[in-house]
Amino acid sequence: MGKADEFRALHEGDPFIIPNPWDAGSAKVLEHLGFKALATTSSGFAFTLGRRDGDVSLEEVVEHTRVVAAATSLPVSVDLENGYGAAPADAARAVTRAAEAGAAGGSIEDYDPSGRIYDLGHATERVGAAAEAARATGFVLTARAENLIRDNPDLDDTIARLQAYERAGADVLYAPGLASVEAISAVCSAVAKPVNVLARPNLTLSEIAGAGARRVSVGGALAWVAAAAFISAAEQMNAAGDFSALATGARVDDYLG
Repeated sequence: MGKADEFRALHEGDPFIIPNPWDAGSAKVLEHLGFKALATTSSGFAFTLGRRDGDVSLEEVVEHTRVVAAATSLPVSVDLENGYGAAPADAARAVTRAAEAGAAGGSIEDYDPSGRIYDLGHATERVGAAAEAARATGFVLTARAENLIRDNPDLDDTIARLQAYERAGADVLYAPGLASVEAISAVCSAVAKPVNVLARPNLTLSEIAGAGARRVSVGGALAWVAAAAFISAAEQMNAAGDFSALATGARVDDYLG
């Protein structure tokens, strides 16, 4: 079974967590810990380049995909943002390039870096083009409705968008910003395809899965946990000459193989 087939099959089993590494080392750690699939994070990757989310090119993402996919035997899904272009052909190209770099799947969102959400007809056309490209390789396409995290907290609009993306051929549906079990349940009951939910500190896997979600990702959160620990230790060193935070006991070699 190829990685894309393996990834697709995961969505037919028990709900699972798909954590988000930001580089090859974090991908190796997550595989060692026993996760079944991984997803890249656009914000976490941008941070490794010293940039903000959205300031990375398709070429850089393709190379990042190649590096992460080569570092792990697990299926890797890629955060392809808006496909690095507004046209349907741009979304299709991003999917094809990611698949060629070793990705088993990836996501296309309906938010443009210029600051607007695509109108439903155009957004659906983009998903359709991406889905057609995905079918050529078995790539598992996730379609993202971004409005809940883009100052448009309209759950009915979110559901209408996800239903349209499902009809256009998306394999997985995703609306970052679902904040409650009730909202997750409303989305999951309105569509037939598997739903990915972005983890929240106040919700457990059992609660999210109980509401009908098949997959739970964490976005850039693990990268920010690591960055917060790094910043805290560096601040102690700089302010007080205190190196106590360096006594982590982490056995990195155990994870790198």
